[in-house]
Amino acid sequence: MQIKLLVEGGDMKPGPALSQKLGPLGINMGQVIQKINQATKSFHGLKVPVGLEINPSTKAFEITVFSPPVSELLKKELGIGKGSGIQLKVKVANASIEQIISIAKSKFPNLLAKDLKKAVKTVIGTCVSLGILIENKPASEVEREIEEGKYDKEINEERTETSGEKRNKLNEFFKEVSSRQEKEAAKALKEEETTGETEETKSEKES
Repeated sequence: MQIKLLVEGGDMKPGPALSQKLGPLGINMGQVIQKINQATKSFHGLKVPVGLEINPSTKAFEITVFSPPVSELLKKELGIGKGSGIQLKVKVANASIEQIISIAKSKFPNLLAKDLKKAVKTVIGTCVSLGILIENKPASEVEREIEEGKYDKEINEERTETSGEKRNKLNEFFKEVSSRQEKEAAKALKEEETTGETEETKSEKES
C-alpha cells in the first residue's frame, strides 16, 4: 500500500488526513512523522513530495523522498515566499542564468527533458508563471533567447555559480524594479480612492 504526501521539509505535523489512513492499519503515526521529518530535514522550508510504502501485514513502512517541485526550489534559491499574482505587472525576483541552470541540474532526473537545455527551459517556464525576471529580463524573453542559442555556452559548461559582482548588479536592477512597482501600486490605489470618492459624491448629489 502506498500513500503519497506533500509535506513541509523537516517540519511535518500530525493531521487528520494521515491519521485516517494510518489508524486503521495500526501504524504509529508519531513514528512515521519522526522518520519523514528526519528524511526531509535537508529541504527545510520547502514543500516536499514523499511516498510512504506500507506493508499492512507486518506494519513495516518505507519512506521515499522525491525532489521538491521546481517552484519550491526557485522560491528557496531566490529567497521569496510566493510568486506574483499578476505576473505581467509585478515581478518578485531577479535570477541569474546560473541559478536557473543549477535548479535544472538538480531536477533533471525528475523532468521529462532529454537534455539540460530542455530542463533549463522547463525551469524558465515556471519563472514565467511566478513572475521572476532572469538576467534583468522577463523570463519569456530569456526563453526565446535560449531557443536562439544565446546561453548555450553557460548551459554546456553547466555553470551554476553566480559571481558576487553579477549578483550585486542583478540586485541593484531589481531594487529599481521594486521601487517602480511600489510607485505604480501607490498611484493605482490613489486613483482608485479618488474614483471612489467621485462616485460617492455623485451618488449624494443624485439623492
